[in-house]
Amino acid sequence: MDENQKTALYAFIEYIQIERNYSEYTVRFYRQDIEHFFLFMIEQGISNLDDIEYFNARLFLSTLFENGYNRSSLARKISSLRSFYKFLMREKVVKENPFALLSQSKKQMRIPKFFYEEEMEKLFQVCSGETYLDVRNLTLLEILYATGIRVSECANIKVKDIDLEFDTILVKGKGKKERIVLFGNYANVALKDYINKSRPMLMKNALNHEYLFVNFRGNPLTERGIRHILSDIISKAALTGKMHPHMLRHTFATHLLNNGADLRTVQELLGHENLSTTQIYTHVTKEQLRKTYLSHHPRA
Repeated sequence: MDENQKTALYAFIEYIQIERNYSEYTVRFYRQDIEHFFLFMIEQGISNLDDIEYFNARLFLSTLFENGYNRSSLARKISSLRSFYKFLMREKVVKENPFALLSQSKKQMRIPKFFYEEEMEKLFQVCSGETYLDVRNLTLLEILYATGIRVSECANIKVKDIDLEFDTILVKGKGKKERIVLFGNYANVALKDYINKSRPMLMKNALNHEYLFVNFRGNPLTERGIRHILSDIISKAALTGKMHPHMLRHTFATHLLNNGADLRTVQELLGHENLSTTQIYTHVTKEQLRKTYLSHHPRA
């Protein structure tokens, strides 16, 4: 990569980190996709970013396809480069965006995995002990299932963000956007028990802070710590198949829709900017309808 490419890439990375507040995970993939394209430019004998035309963008896509990249990877790389060139146009580094008109290979629609209600009961049973950590783990599980918030959002909840009278939590989501999420009676009872009894005991020898969830030393639970706890709960429940903590968010959305919630409400609760992002969960409910039909209709 030459100095001009390096300068452009660093400026773009700084932009998505600071102005767009993208996660470290997302930034890493953007960087990888753009650096991959820079290698393609070297192979094609092109050094100037402004010399890339629609034809070159199409050729890059064809090369990826021939090298066996799946649809999801192709779509992500196109999206990364389209955003990169859009930024370069804004900064007047290039005149046109060669990726703007490139038709994105349609992504394969994957139905999100989720827990059935019986499986959720098993998860709650794992946390039914009476130790301070059991109470914390139960509260953690109740909150994630009741609200559908991301693990990263959960780690940032402070005690002052919770309104136990109106059963709401002020959540700070992606891009520092705030939204109000709701929770029910089970989560309310668990929160009161945890905040009034377990949390003070866990924090007995720790520096005072406002974060809701704490580890056994009383320090704020990190995102990684929450994932570890959830993975341990899932493992102890001995559920079959490959499970991951983000399935609780999928489960929240799926159970709401399966029980009659409208899509726009679920979009608001999940904090999705676009309804199309939430619509993937309608495929889950349709799949459930299909399975129910096939197993119950006498001539299915």
